[in-house]
Amino acid sequence: MNSVFNFFSPRDKKFQPLFERDIKNLVDISQSLVQTVTEDNEELRESHFRETERLEQAGDDISHTIFLELSKNFITPFDREDIHSLVSAIDDIADYIYATSLNIELYRINSFSKEIIQLAILINTMCKDLEIAILELRNFKNIKIIADICITINKGESEADHLCNTAIAYLFEVETDAIELIKQKEILQSLEMATDKCDDVANVLESILIKNA
Repeated sequence: MNSVFNFFSPRDKKFQPLFERDIKNLVDISQSLVQTVTEDNEELRESHFRETERLEQAGDDISHTIFLELSKNFITPFDREDIHSLVSAIDDIADYIYATSLNIELYRINSFSKEIIQLAILINTMCKDLEIAILELRNFKNIKIIADICITINKGESEADHLCNTAIAYLFEVETDAIELIKQKEILQSLEMATDKCDDVANVLESILIKNA
């Protein structure tokens, strides 16, 4: 009956386009982060930070629009709670990416460990995977793609934990400047939290799959 209901239900023209704008914006933010931590030129790094700042605000605006639509529309493509959780988790990823970029700017960090760069690239990859999964929410025709991506995201989060813990342990072993240690540790932990939030998005997607399979 659920399949029949989905077949005859009108195609969502409000929420899905907003989801896609939101996740595309997140991919752009994550790409801006990679550019920030791989850029040697201080002025260019500053421009990447400003772009991250702009995109984070744009993401907030999209989230606000989605929540407004949620309050106005009785019919939604899937559970209202799942929509709220999905959008909130995407927003959380953007917040941690922005927090990382902001700390890089405030702390005037000019060199980045290979683990910081690896974590930034991993976040970007995870965000791109989530974009593919969210695009599949249009019609639920390829639910295996979404399920496989959720597994990949979970593995990515575990990889991020390992990278972060290893890097922090190494910092305590070799870094003699306590202030520098605190700065680097905070950057690493903020990046790792962004991957945790990616996993939260994957968990919401799995919940949506179960309810709509």
